[in-house]
Amino acid sequence: MSEITVPAMGESITEGTIFKWHVKEGDSVNIGDVLLELETDKVNLEISAESEGVVEKILRQEGENVTIGEVIGQISLQEGVASAPASKAAEAPAPVQPEAAPAPVAEAPKPQASVPAPSEEGAGLTASPSARKLARERGIDLDQVQGRDPIGRIYHDDVKNHNEAKQPAAPSKPAASTPAPAASAPAASAPAAEYGKPVERTRMSRRRQTIANRLVEAQHTAAMLTTFNEVDMTAILDVRKRRKQAFQEKHDVGLGFMSFFTKAVVGALKRFPHLNAEIDGDDIVVKKFYDIGIAVSAKEGLVVPVVRDADRLGFAEIEKEIGNLAAKARNNALSLSELQGGTFTITNGGVFGSLLSTPILNTPQVGILGMHKIQLRPVAIDAERMENRPMMYIALSYDHRIVDGSEAVRFLVTIKELLEDPESLLLEG
Repeated sequence: MSEITVPAMGESITEGTIFKWHVKEGDSVNIGDVLLELETDKVNLEISAESEGVVEKILRQEGENVTIGEVIGQISLQEGVASAPASKAAEAPAPVQPEAAPAPVAEAPKPQASVPAPSEEGAGLTASPSARKLARERGIDLDQVQGRDPIGRIYHDDVKNHNEAKQPAAPSKPAASTPAPAASAPAASAPAAEYGKPVERTRMSRRRQTIANRLVEAQHTAAMLTTFNEVDMTAILDVRKRRKQAFQEKHDVGLGFMSFFTKAVVGALKRFPHLNAEIDGDDIVVKKFYDIGIAVSAKEGLVVPVVRDADRLGFAEIEKEIGNLAAKARNNALSLSELQGGTFTITNGGVFGSLLSTPILNTPQVGILGMHKIQLRPVAIDAERMENRPMMYIALSYDHRIVDGSEAVRFLVTIKELLEDPESLLLEG
C-alpha cells in the first residue's frame, strides 16, 4: 500500500485546498500520473503518483483543506511491484494501524514527534502530525475530538473546529437534532427570503480568500495614506514612436511602458530608501536590493510576480521578464519563488481604463505605485499657451509608520521627473 500525501510546498505555505481530483477510486495509475491539483494561497500545484497501482481510497474530497504531510489517499500496489520495494509495501498499516508506524522509513519521525504529549495517545487513535501539533498548542485531548474521516483519523481542521466549537458551548458540535441548530436554520434559508429572486452562490477560491484577507490585513496593520501626481507622457511616447521598431527587431520584444516605470521606481527608491523597506517588530529593515513586484490580473485573481534585481536589468531584459511572468500568470504556471520577496510593487489599473485609484499595500512592503490611463488633457505650457498633452495620474500608497508625508511626496515627484526626462533613467535607474 502506498499513501498519497501532501508534499512540502514552500517555506510560507503550510496548507492548501484540494482543487480537483484527476482520478477516482478504482483507477489504475502509473508513476508520474497527475493525481490531483492542489490550490494554495499563491499557486496551484499538481501532485503526481509516486508508485504504480490502483487508487484504493480517496480520504479527502475536493474543496477540503489539507496540511503538509497529511495522507489524502491510498494506492494499492500491483502484485509485481509490491514485493520489490519492501519499504513501500510496509507503508500500508500506517494510516490504519498506528502501532505499525515505525515500519516505513519516511514516516517514522512523525509518530515519534508526538510521543511526549501524554494526552495525545488515545486507544487506537490516529491523527495527522499537524493535528497533534495543534492539539498540543491548544491543550486539547484528541480523544475528545470528533473527526470526519471514515477510518477515524483526526486531521488539523478537526482539531481547529473542535476548539472553535467549544467556545460558545461544549455540546454545540455533536448536537445535530437539539434546538441549538434552530438558530442556524433561518440562516440557511435566508438567501431565498432575502433576495426573493434567483441567485447563484459559489465558494471563494482559496486564492481569492487569501487576497481578501491580505487586503484587509494591510488596512488594519498599516497606517496607509495615498498621494497623487500626474505625468506628462509626451517624451516617453516620442521615444517609443522613434525607437519601437528598432527595439523590437534587435531584442525581439516590444518597448512598453512598464520598463520606463520600473526604472523610474528604482531610481526613486535609491534616493528614498525607506520606501524600499519593511517593519519587523520595532526595527526598520531597509533592503539594499530592488526586487520589483508587477501586479498581474489572472483568472483566479491578482498575483504579483517579482522582477529580480531590476536595477541591474536593461529595458529589454525588464520587458522580457515582465512578459514571461505575465504569460505564466495567465497559464497558472508561476512558481512560489517567482511570487516571493518583492521590495516594492507597481500596479497598472490603466490597462482596464482606470483614471484614478488608491492602491492597497502589498504587505510587508511599505509602498506601491499605481499607474493609470493615459488621457489627452489641456495643459498650461506657460502663462499664454495651452496644449493638449497625454497625461497620466500616478498614485503612491505608503505606510505612514515609517514613511513621512514629505518623503512620499518627494518620492512621487522624483518618479514624475524621471519619466518626463526618459534619458535620465539611464543614469538614475
